[in-house]
Amino acid sequence: MATLTARVLPLPLGNGRHLVERNFLVYRHAWVVFVSGFFEPVFYLLSIGVGVAQLVGDFHLADGTAIGYAAFVAPAMLASSAMNGAVFDSTYNIFFRMKYAKLYDSMLATPLRPWDVATGEVTWALLRGACYSAVFLVVMLVMGLVESWWALLALPASVLIGFAFAGAGMAMTTFMRSWQDFEFVQLATMPMFLFSATFYPIETYPGAIRWLVEITPLYQGVALERALTTGTVGWTLVINALYLVAMGTAGMYVASRRLGKLLLK
Repeated sequence: MATLTARVLPLPLGNGRHLVERNFLVYRHAWVVFVSGFFEPVFYLLSIGVGVAQLVGDFHLADGTAIGYAAFVAPAMLASSAMNGAVFDSTYNIFFRMKYAKLYDSMLATPLRPWDVATGEVTWALLRGACYSAVFLVVMLVMGLVESWWALLALPASVLIGFAFAGAGMAMTTFMRSWQDFEFVQLATMPMFLFSATFYPIETYPGAIRWLVEITPLYQGVALERALTTGTVGWTLVINALYLVAMGTAGMYVASRRLGKLLLK
């Protein structure tokens, strides 16, 4: 009777924490997999800071400030790593848990709701991504690639980027039927990584293409991180942040509705 009552009565917001605790316990025994995520973005940064940056001159920001190429690319790498980490956690891992491990079927047999599953998985992706971003920022600081105290907000900004892509990634995963569908994930993320003003200024694009790049989600993150680490802060950053918030919230809503439709039918 108590169990039935718990299912019928509205549950308090925040039950997704149980899923976060579950993932923490799992990765506590697979810490090597967790720690390995620190290295890829750092290796990217080192290869650019030590190698490519020696071949490229200084870059001039919109306000005329000159910075080195490594300082220009580093915040874009931070945004890209936040995107990649969030997408990986919210697509491949969730697809396996949903289609093969049947984890969510058993969870929804408890008082947990689809919204709790969505918030729990996205929160875990954000916590994991925040750890990686914090280490990346420390490396940037050690290499002298931080130009402003505004960089203190770069970590919250990377969490916001992770939120946007984690919500969208989880929503997309609920529509996937097999592992072959993950080709579309790479088809979406790779062009964004290469062309979202990651390696060269947005001004290099002609008008129509520049407009197309500026409406992509990763560009919002790159613009946000670059402005914070270089100190070129303006009111347009509010638009970048709101874009990411809306994207993540919409993704979580769609994911929770789809999970309910797929698992509670």
